[in-house]
Amino acid sequence: MNQYLQRHPVLDVSSKKTIPFFWEEKQYWAKEEELISSALFANGIKIFSYHPKDQAPLGLFCANGQCRQCKILANGKVVLACMVKIQPHMQLNPLKELPELDISAKEQEIHQIPDFSYEVLIIGAGPAGLSAAIELGKAGVRTLLIDDKHHLGGKLLLQTHKFFGSVEDSFAGTRGFEIAHILTEELLKLSSVTVWMDSPAVGIFSDKKVGIFKDNNQYVLVSPQVILSATGAREMSLSFPGNTLPGVYGAGAFQTLVNRDLVKAAQELFIVGGGNVGLIAGYHALQAGIEVRGLIEAAPKVGGYKVHQDKIKRMGIPVYTGHTVVEAKGKEQVSSIVIAHVNPDFSIIPGTEKEFQCDTILIAVGLNPVQEFHLQAIEFEIPAFIAGDACEIAEASSAMFSGKIEAQNMLKFLNYPFSSHESWHKKAEILKSRPGEIKSIPQDYQDQKVFPVFHCDQEIPCNPCVSVCPRQSIVINPDNMLELPTFLPEKGCIGCLKCVAICPGLALTVVDYRKDAQNPTVTFPFEFGKEEIRCGDEITVTNKDGKYLGKYQVANLKLAPKSEATYLLSIKLPASIALQAAGVLIQQTFYDENHFFPDNEEKNPIICRCERVSLAEIRFWLDQGVTDLNQLKALVRAGMGGCGGSTCQPMIKKIMQARGIKPESITENTQRPLALDLDLKHFAGKKEDEE
Repeated sequence: MNQYLQRHPVLDVSSKKTIPFFWEEKQYWAKEEELISSALFANGIKIFSYHPKDQAPLGLFCANGQCRQCKILANGKVVLACMVKIQPHMQLNPLKELPELDISAKEQEIHQIPDFSYEVLIIGAGPAGLSAAIELGKAGVRTLLIDDKHHLGGKLLLQTHKFFGSVEDSFAGTRGFEIAHILTEELLKLSSVTVWMDSPAVGIFSDKKVGIFKDNNQYVLVSPQVILSATGAREMSLSFPGNTLPGVYGAGAFQTLVNRDLVKAAQELFIVGGGNVGLIAGYHALQAGIEVRGLIEAAPKVGGYKVHQDKIKRMGIPVYTGHTVVEAKGKEQVSSIVIAHVNPDFSIIPGTEKEFQCDTILIAVGLNPVQEFHLQAIEFEIPAFIAGDACEIAEASSAMFSGKIEAQNMLKFLNYPFSSHESWHKKAEILKSRPGEIKSIPQDYQDQKVFPVFHCDQEIPCNPCVSVCPRQSIVINPDNMLELPTFLPEKGCIGCLKCVAICPGLALTVVDYRKDAQNPTVTFPFEFGKEEIRCGDEITVTNKDGKYLGKYQVANLKLAPKSEATYLLSIKLPASIALQAAGVLIQQTFYDENHFFPDNEEKNPIICRCERVSLAEIRFWLDQGVTDLNQLKALVRAGMGGCGGSTCQPMIKKIMQARGIKPESITENTQRPLALDLDLKHFAGKKEDEE
């Protein structure tokens, strides 16, 4: 069952060479160089293993090597499916029980571990790490940039939408994966920067050396003068019955499968979480041809940009605020989700439950910074800096400035000449601003025959429409990018449609009365390809909030200049609705939720995925007075698994606080020194292909 994307309005889905592999001795086909997890998903395989404690089925969750839930057997060896590339004729099997260890004594030759020296070591090649490396490279600093993936760019590679911010400073109007390519090209021109891909950091040690698994083949040591942690963030999990069923996974995993590896990761999707990540994932799903049954947010309003919410609502995705997930249902995989209204204290209101059929539940409830290496460096008194999401969760545009600012600080520390850029700090603060007030934009057109209409009404950092207007008739306060745009009728509009094409929120239309005063032409941005809609087709037009305005014929559809994916969709509309029209319906809005009849079976969410520790077990020991996470680990094994507590510890702290335990009373879990599962032979200097 081939579930690769056959077409995508933004991404190149041209076929790659296929190779055979075997899952439980049955032959399947994968794309060369892709990761095992993506190959399995593309062939309809979502159950990767069975937990030895209770034989519960397990699948993908983070797709980033953090949660350790996707372990399988590859050619007889336990590996993380999301981190290992598929090989021709590879024999893959689900992990059903703990493998036997060979503990027979064998005399081994010990090899010298290679040791490298650099002025700066940067861990993580996402937007912050790349930006920092470029600044250091320009100054001639001997820098080593490492990442555990095989492409530079980090989460930028998962972003197919256009970025907010400003054109001049943060590539506003450019798609995330294109920004990754721009930064990569700039970096690779700098001779003083060395790049190691497929090279995860293993640990930082008291002798001020950093262990790295270079090329996923050889363990080496690096002695840096300075370390920058640009390690990003990891998915937050959520406590509800069925939360570990295959088919429940994080937004990052979804974007990895769909936007990086071109796998149609779901047929019917439901999204939990109304931040920018969840809202954007809904849009990405529609572009991949996936039905989105709905999106819920427990708060009274979404936490992400309103333009993102408006965009998906007018395309047909229902958004339920003041709702939470009650349960994921299914035996081996997800078959449906149950949601319910919540009170102001977020407790479920009985009798409001609704059930939706879906095969995938996307969890987008936030991120936790990955700071382990930074804390280790501080502990061992290595000069340590930190940037991007590892420091503070924010937009990728802010992370780029964060990386540049920290590069400036490292240059100063290393006594290199540097230019002070105080404006970077101000711009970084603006770019990570929370969504502001909702305001109405004055729409004064003074009998203009053609003019832009703004459907953005919330203060966010964004001004690309100002940058591209040839008449300079769109303005935003130059001292405050957060302000809303305004049209200056006295400067006029020529109807060039550049502002429509560049708007990251797809929140700008142009209304043109020049040919017909009664039925003007309204032009919308459209990013679903020319195959979806053709001239003459009848299509549903919606307003900013997704309200139905009527069905009308497409008058024109053309590719925007200098664009490979944004089309300009024009429709003749009655003058009475022309200014209201903000978008077109992409999928039929679903209102087929079923009435839910709760059963009497007691359901217990899993908190620690690695050791299958339930919420009831955690609560029992908290009620006995346990406030030390190390003691809790000794009692129930929570935090003892492969992820080292990175997934369950934040959840346990929230459970503690909900039961009245103050944060200052909680004793933190002692972190293990190694961040990576590694065969002992590598510490003896042997390479991956050596016995």
